[in-house]
Amino acid sequence: MNGRFLSIGECMVELSQAGGGLLRKGFAGDTLNTAWYARACIQPAWSVDYFTALGDDAMSDEMIAFFEEAGIGTNLIRRIKGKAPGLYMINLRNGERSFSYWRDNSAARQLAADPDRLREAIEGTDVVYFSGLTPAILPREDADTLLAETRRAKAAGKFVVFDPNIRPRLWASYDVMHTTISEGARSSSLVMPSFDDEALHFGDDSIEATIHRYRALGAPNVLIKNGADGATLNFAGQEDFVPAETVKEVVDTTSAGDSFNGAFLAKYLETKDAVASACFAVKVAARVVSEHGALVAKDKLGL
Repeated sequence: MNGRFLSIGECMVELSQAGGGLLRKGFAGDTLNTAWYARACIQPAWSVDYFTALGDDAMSDEMIAFFEEAGIGTNLIRRIKGKAPGLYMINLRNGERSFSYWRDNSAARQLAADPDRLREAIEGTDVVYFSGLTPAILPREDADTLLAETRRAKAAGKFVVFDPNIRPRLWASYDVMHTTISEGARSSSLVMPSFDDEALHFGDDSIEATIHRYRALGAPNVLIKNGADGATLNFAGQEDFVPAETVKEVVDTTSAGDSFNGAFLAKYLETKDAVASACFAVKVAARVVSEHGALVAKDKLGL
């Protein structure tokens, strides 16, 4: 079995703690992280491509080389003269992370500014993945363009996957955030939210409430991540639960959800077995949170 997996979003320069007051440079971002873990776990016959915009600077060149070394396709990436990637720093305390961002002038804010290029990329793939951060960083008109194209892809029978990944600071208002995330879900075949985000920002008082809300928006499949409390799946009305994997020591939760998403999708595209794919994904995520940084090398994932 083969196919094309396309992840759409922003990759940034990552600064993480290296000990002794030093910082380690890397490249990461939620949609890139998911593409990374999908590439690590998916069958070799599948291609995994990244759709974004980068600058013409040396850091953008280095980022492109990093993607290619990881086996992630770069032919769809737009290069913009005079621009550069955004940057963020991970702040860790007891394994939990917070972030400081410098992304206002990121080239990725123009990733959907060329509608024809975006449409061509989506039409050439089988699976489209994006998160709530993708429209959040875009000008309103470009966000509407992205959502129109994902709706079109879903209507054409493509498998469109959306992780709301709610970050209020990126949005102009709560109303815009709620409306856009709801439209993202409406355009999707599978929604993969984190329950703590949904409870905090949408007021859901139960996992069942989150499932009901997203299914009412037209998403036929919902997979809710709930950290150490496991994952709940509702695929075409069939509900299942998968417990989390026990982790001896949580080192860094930076890419817990992204790694779960990538591992789940890799296995699901191969098997079409949602429960088995979630069981696989919790094992990968447990490995990831036991290591530092967003991107953990394949040889440390136990694959």
